[in-house]
Amino acid sequence: MFDKFHEECGIVGVYGHPEAATLAYLALYALQHRGQESAGIVASNGDALISHRGMGHVAEIFDHGILARLEGTLAIGHNRYSTHGSTVLKNCQPFVVEWAHGALAIAHNGNLVNADELRARLEARGSIFQSTADSEVIIHLIAASTASTLVERIVDALGQVRGAYSLVFLTENRIIAARDPGGFRPLVLGRVDDAVVIASETCALDLVDARYEREIEPGEIVTVGERGVESVRPFPPQQTRHCVFEYVYFARPDSRVFGRNVYEVRKALGRQLAREAPVPADIVIAVPDSGVPAAIGYAEEAGLPYEMGLIRNHYVGRTFIEPSSSIRHFGVKVKLNALREVLEGRRIIVVDDSIVRGTTSRKLVHMIRQAGAREVHMRISSPPTTHPCFYGIDTPTREELIASSHSVSEIREYLGADSLAYLSVAGMYAFTRERATFCDACFTGRYPVPPAEATPVRQLHLFEARDR
Repeated sequence: MFDKFHEECGIVGVYGHPEAATLAYLALYALQHRGQESAGIVASNGDALISHRGMGHVAEIFDHGILARLEGTLAIGHNRYSTHGSTVLKNCQPFVVEWAHGALAIAHNGNLVNADELRARLEARGSIFQSTADSEVIIHLIAASTASTLVERIVDALGQVRGAYSLVFLTENRIIAARDPGGFRPLVLGRVDDAVVIASETCALDLVDARYEREIEPGEIVTVGERGVESVRPFPPQQTRHCVFEYVYFARPDSRVFGRNVYEVRKALGRQLAREAPVPADIVIAVPDSGVPAAIGYAEEAGLPYEMGLIRNHYVGRTFIEPSSSIRHFGVKVKLNALREVLEGRRIIVVDDSIVRGTTSRKLVHMIRQAGAREVHMRISSPPTTHPCFYGIDTPTREELIASSHSVSEIREYLGADSLAYLSVAGMYAFTRERATFCDACFTGRYPVPPAEATPVRQLHLFEARDR
């Protein structure tokens, strides 16, 4: 519905808890924003792995009976938004396989830029794939390794892949977590009493009353088993490349990501935006929900009132029936409605976190004007998005990104706004002195891990079927 980049995936692992699958289920609830296409949980009772996966939201897939069947003290879970492979049940994770050394399950957040190349090489050697997801490549590389232990096989496999990955593996008696040396995607470790919980974001720890201990570090592989938590760092040190878009949009604002609270960072982005792009106005409003923290920061810095000028309908499902006779801007109106009593006769600053194609922003500007706004000034708390992401985010092609081919002035004219300003790249990093530790390829085109030449420009398919 919205003209946004889409989240990647959310992963969780629970070790040593009598209700491991239920904790994984709750954690996936907290991570629902990271993927809404499918979800799955695999549990271990010590002898076998028990799996349940399905299409849709977490609440649609699991019930008391299913969770009761997922018995055991170990479990891993996954929310999926596909970044490689089609949206079908066979691509739902976690994947579970039986191989010469027992059973193994994997859940992956990220994207491998050389997955197609590795898959072709493995198929030439006789590997048979059951899905089109890049995560299955890792399983085949593990199975093909000649190393003696599972951890060594995982090291061997991950040494061959390029791109972004945060991973959790499950065997009958342990959980293994791994994070790529660049640290593109977040992954944290916490505890509930003596049980260990691993998750994509700290909001998942909060829901299950787990205390946050630390991030799993870039390039680290953590094993949780009978001997406790063990760690190895088998890869040469690299410059970290945290995805800055986690702060701009993806992560939940109540999460602590890359060592900082997301809400506070987004407010700081808004404050910096107000310093860079002030404009005479009466009130500041946000495009909810993701634009709210930046709008609050902008309003505080500008000394203007913050108001709720756009009201979001939180009860819209993944699908709905469109009217046969066209209703103007229906796709936006089903989610947002302009509050005339707040907007009429006023000069409005509208703060959003990003503009991708511009189609939704254009409809919002029109909606706000219809509600009687005297002026509409768009302010974006990130730089112009000019390049697609190849590290686990659903993005359109570069040609479809409006900022890749249009100036700010041209975009303003397309939107119908009285003014438009983006946060500068330098301003985006005003909250930190560690700019070099972030990946901002979607804004700058500087890819820290170059995409493979065979990677198609349209690497992600879902934008084709939706009104952006």
